[in-house]
Amino acid sequence: MKEKFYRFMQGRYGGDQLSRFLMILTVACMVLSLFGADFFYIIGFALLIYSYFRIFSRNRYKRQAENAVYLKYEYKVRQFFATWKRDMAQRKTHHIYRCPSCRQKIRVPRGKGKIEIRCPKCSNTFIKRS
Repeated sequence: MKEKFYRFMQGRYGGDQLSRFLMILTVACMVLSLFGADFFYIIGFALLIYSYFRIFSRNRYKRQAENAVYLKYEYKVRQFFATWKRDMAQRKTHHIYRCPSCRQKIRVPRGKGKIEIRCPKCSNTFIKRS
C-alpha cells in the first residue's frame, strides 16, 4: 500500500508551507462554521479542495511560484511582528522617535529631559523629551 502511494505521488508537487497554511485555514473555517456561520463552511471546503489540488498537481513550476509569493508575504508579516516585539521590549528603557524629515527611527534613552536629537541618516536636528 505504501509503495502504491509512493508511485501515485511520483511527479506530483506534494505539500509545502502554503498547503500547510491552507489546511490550518480550513480547520479554522470549519470550527467557525460549527457556531452557525454556513458561509465559513463553504470557504473551508473550497480551501480544502484548493489545498488538495496543489498537493496532487503535476505543474511543479507554478506551485513553487505560488509558494514563493506566499513565503515573501509571510516573511514581511513575521518581520513586522518581530520589529514590534523588539520595540515593545525597549520601551521601558528608551523612547523611539521618527525623524520628521526622513522618517528614520531613532532610539534615545529615557529620563534625560528635553534633548536635541540629531538624525544619523539626514543630520536633521529636532527637540523632544526623553
